[in-house]
Amino acid sequence: QVRLVESGGGSVQVGGSLRLSCVASTYTDSINVISWFRQPPGKEREAVAGLYRETGTIYYYADSVRGRFMVSRDNAVRTTYLQMNSLKLEDTAMYYCAAGPYPGKMTSWGQGTQVTVSS
Repeated sequence: QVRLVESGGGSVQVGGSLRLSCVASTYTDSINVISWFRQPPGKEREAVAGLYRETGTIYYYADSVRGRFMVSRDNAVRTTYLQMNSLKLEDTAMYYCAAGPYPGKMTSWGQGTQVTVSS
């Protein structure tokens, strides 16, 4: 079982930036993709971005974040990042990272980190 720990959340004003980090306890053969999800207050969880762990190839950005958010990874430290720029009020959510064998199949989840954007 892979343990994922997110960090980097916080409070920021509209237009600001944050960088989230997700550190994995280990990588196994079953961990090929790392994704970021978020759950706004009172809403369902949604996918934000995802990449292939080995190559760093990005396979998904939500339309709502494309051009503002960037996902990347550093395998040397088993960390995946979500750089969030030009933050909007609607980006307020609990952000989670997840890992799994392929897109759409996440088998490990972190505990989440809160992002709050205020005006």
